[in-house]
Amino acid sequence: MNVLKVTLLTLVALISTNCQSKNKKVDTVVAEEKVAAEPIKMAPQDLEAYETAYFASGCFWCVEAIFESVKGVKEVVSGYAGGTEKDPTYEKVARGLTSHAEAVVVYYDPKEISFTALVQVFFGSHDPTSLNRQGPDRGTQYRSIAFYKNDGERKIIEDYKKTLEESKVYGRPIVTEVAAFTAFYEAEAYHQDYERKNPYNSYIRNVSIPRLNRFKKNFPEYLKEDAH
Repeated sequence: MNVLKVTLLTLVALISTNCQSKNKKVDTVVAEEKVAAEPIKMAPQDLEAYETAYFASGCFWCVEAIFESVKGVKEVVSGYAGGTEKDPTYEKVARGLTSHAEAVVVYYDPKEISFTALVQVFFGSHDPTSLNRQGPDRGTQYRSIAFYKNDGERKIIEDYKKTLEESKVYGRPIVTEVAAFTAFYEAEAYHQDYERKNPYNSYIRNVSIPRLNRFKKNFPEYLKEDAH
């Protein structure tokens, strides 16, 4: 991947941290659940033919929308991963009361896009040098994690991370965790496809959509035809 693209995206991300803080106030979000349309998600059995990849890079509303725009990706589900507590809830994760991070599972067709490309999308769509923070969102629940399910995936992530570090793309050390995947807990229904269903939400307008548009501008080669 062209390192200039990564540099540009990082610089834009770093100067956009003065947007309205998400701090996703639980009471407000729960209230929105009552009026949000039911998400259009594929049934688990319909996704069995696809490979899975797991990432955490800040607000899962943002991350889900980014990966759903990528060619070869069939479905993306928001949830929680990286912690030890079983059956975490949004209320607890959002308040920093668990060791989980907001994360996504990406269902993809390896004939159309590789795991390596997804790792490039991951690193290129957020600031991996920001510890426990993405944009206005702060806390360990917003930390950067690339999960691997086997040694092959671990090597791909670590090699790409090393390439970025050796190329000195960033002015600071990359703090992304490279962690073995253990469990993923699907988030509550109202979080699924949140950006698509709530385009006028203030956080979506001020943070999520601009983040998605930056990704689209800098990585057009990864986009689905209808995502341009």
